Amino acid sequence: MALERVWSVLVAVLAVSLIGLLVFQLGLVTPPWAESQADVRVLDGDTGDELAAIDVEVADTPSERYTGLSDHESLEDGHGMLFVHSSEDERTYVMREMDFDIDIIFIGADGEITAIEHARAPEPGEDGNDLEYSGQAKWVLEVPRGYTDETGIEVGDEVVIDYE
Repeated sequence: MALERVWSVLVAVLAVSLIGLLVFQLGLVTPPWAESQADVRVLDGDTGDELAAIDVEVADTPSERYTGLSDHESLEDGHGMLFVHSSEDERTYVMREMDFDIDIIFIGADGEITAIEHARAPEPGEDGNDLEYSGQAKWVLEVPRGYTDETGIEVGDEVVIDYE
């Protein structure tokens, strides 16, 4: 009788643990140990000089990547969002429900910028799903529109990501 009770408790604990792990893996809930902020520095690909230092929110779950900046009203210079993927691949980002224009910076697994897109917000009557921007990336950095031009950030520059 006591042994049956112990086994029942162990099976229940195991089931709850597996369900919790699955919820975190699917990105339905952000785990408390996940990094939500990071510092990103962009270095000139030729000289190594720092071009920009950006405070970013980190989107590293499917749910966070889907929402992105669409729940923000604006974005200040020196701030952005960093989308983290598990590997480098061709990535396509859309301007779904965005209220403002952004620059989308695609960053390869080696930390080098592979592409920069200047993305416009959807106009009235558009949902933004047709506004697609693609590039090869493990990380994607979104900053205010024109920020890359103002700071001199370009394809070939190096990105250094420091999690807090």
